[in-house]
Amino acid sequence: MNNLEKKSFYSFLALYLFSSLFFVLLSGYLYFSAQKSSLENATYYKLQHMADDIASRIIHAQMSASELKLPASEENYSYTLIQSSQKQSFAQNYFEENDSKILVSSAPQKHLGIQYVVVKTDLYHKELKRLQKQILFVMSILFLAIVLISWLLSKLFMRPIHEKVSQIEQFIQNISHELNTPITALQMSAKRAIQKKVYDEKILTNISISTKQLYNIYRSLAYLSFHIQEQKANPTNIKPILEQSIAYYTELSEAKNIAMQVDLQDALLTITNTKAELLFSNLLSNAIKYSLPHTTIKIILHEHFLSIEDEGIGIAPQKLDAIFELYQRASDLAGGFGVGLGIVKQICDEHNISIEVNSTLGEYSRFTLRW
Repeated sequence: MNNLEKKSFYSFLALYLFSSLFFVLLSGYLYFSAQKSSLENATYYKLQHMADDIASRIIHAQMSASELKLPASEENYSYTLIQSSQKQSFAQNYFEENDSKILVSSAPQKHLGIQYVVVKTDLYHKELKRLQKQILFVMSILFLAIVLISWLLSKLFMRPIHEKVSQIEQFIQNISHELNTPITALQMSAKRAIQKKVYDEKILTNISISTKQLYNIYRSLAYLSFHIQEQKANPTNIKPILEQSIAYYTELSEAKNIAMQVDLQDALLTITNTKAELLFSNLLSNAIKYSLPHTTIKIILHEHFLSIEDEGIGIAPQKLDAIFELYQRASDLAGGFGVGLGIVKQICDEHNISIEVNSTLGEYSRFTLRW
């Protein structure tokens, strides 16, 4: 990952972990509060039940004139009987002291001379500490799981971005290389013209070809990058537009000793002139680019039908499905930056044009448009 990707990755991860930690802590706090309240109530009612049981035994012993039989103290619980003669009073009947919960009951009502039953337990704080440890343990495990999940999610989140960044980086490298060729040719042609002080046909042809290559790159980038509102598409006879495109690329095809075999008829297509020019330009430049020297490009235009076939390097079968994706190149044997056929596919989709590709590796490629 580059620095920008790393920054995005760690920013997403930090935000996810921070928000997850907040909700884990909040959930833990709310759960602890609910359990603490429940434990508090359970402790109170347990002490109250013990005090009432002892008080009922005291009252029963006096009323029946029998021996007082007090219950054995439970583990973590104890009780004390306070005689009325001790004249002790309590400000509260339920309170906490020295980490113990204490309940004072006056239910004996001085029977057998007993005024209060005091019951206490230290189990509440023991249970509270155990609950805290359990919640902290569960929260720690949960947060570790969230860290792992967030790491995996961040990787999944960054994968398409990483792929797109890689495509863009490759695209920049390709377009830099593609621009370098015509710019170098222009520089050399201009230098030769200045040195010779004679502008011969070869120099002018090289300059013309190079400027056309630069213009084609510009048109492709402009189509991909600029959102320019165009005129409404109308039924248009595309034969003159195709003838103009063929003438435009004649210099380039002749420079590679590539002949063009043309069979053109009038054909109507609902499309703007600009889109039609861009469509034909990319198909023709692609055919010339991947054609071998001393071969022929066959161009057929009939009603509702256009076919452009070259005798070039062909396309591998496993790459046929990917050639219309942006930034994808069918071969590294020729130049290009992987947007030409992507633009062709976009224009065809916009105007309900089906496109078929037939190719044999090392022999030919044929692109057929139907509408």
